[in-house]
Amino acid sequence: MINEIKKINLNHSFIFFLLSAIFSLITFKTDNFSISPLICLLLILTIGVSHGSLDHIKGKKLLNILNIKKISIFYFSYVFIAISVIVIWTVIPSISLIIFLIIASFHFGKEDTQFLINENSYLNQLLFFFKGVLIIFAPMFFHFNETVVIFKFLLVDNEIFYLTLGFIENNKILPLGIILSTLSSIYLFLKEFEIKKLTIFLDYFSIIILNYYLSPLIAFTIYFCFLHSIRHSITLVYEIDKNDFNNGLKIFVKKSLPLTALTAILCLIALYLLNNSYDLNSSILKIIFIGLASLTFPHILLEYFLEKNEK
Repeated sequence: MINEIKKINLNHSFIFFLLSAIFSLITFKTDNFSISPLICLLLILTIGVSHGSLDHIKGKKLLNILNIKKISIFYFSYVFIAISVIVIWTVIPSISLIIFLIIASFHFGKEDTQFLINENSYLNQLLFFFKGVLIIFAPMFFHFNETVVIFKFLLVDNEIFYLTLGFIENNKILPLGIILSTLSSIYLFLKEFEIKKLTIFLDYFSIIILNYYLSPLIAFTIYFCFLHSIRHSITLVYEIDKNDFNNGLKIFVKKSLPLTALTAILCLIALYLLNNSYDLNSSILKIIFIGLASLTFPHILLEYFLEKNEK
């Protein structure tokens, strides 16, 4: 199973790299090219969100391990954490954003890479974090001002926060972070080397290319939907049916559709309500990033407790 997943992910990374390079170059040569933030939102609410839409099944698995029979406990806890994140973000947005960026770095680095790594050491956990930092630092390095505008749309108005960002930009901390991410990728690539680990560098260059040529929102949408989410979904498909990928894919789509649709509907309702107080693009950015934060925290906690208790 593991070798098959590695092979599929390598092919996926190669195709993603080629398409990212071609798409980025075409858009760079096209004057006034842009993708509507609404299109980005719809992609994230469908392809992006779907990779976490089997969390209720994982929740049942966790409760069985813990010998807890009431599934309502899982649903209540999951929703409570998600709502709490939104509430806390409105109260302390700058701190919430910083915590989200740190956790997202580790989450992206780990889930995009751990299928290639056998050892689950503290060093590898740290390397996953530095590898995932590229997702956060690359848009800031290539499009600093545009990234700052996005932060402002996320209710962050703390002057000290933006002074810190200015310090980071002016003192070459961003390229240092990218160098650390590069070194982490090299180490993970060389340790217990196998050809399938080329996935690491294909992903690395794809992220650099996307963020160099495209705006932060578009680059993140393409990465999150077509690299991160699809990769996680591939693992889920194999967990459903180890012997027949096509059958597993059909079951995955069928099982993921209800929660994906429900999440999309709730987000569109929230967009309608927010649009009464903010302009459309500002409302969309709030839904994308604050909404993702509210889903990411319970998703990561579930993965952590499931992994810990399975061991």
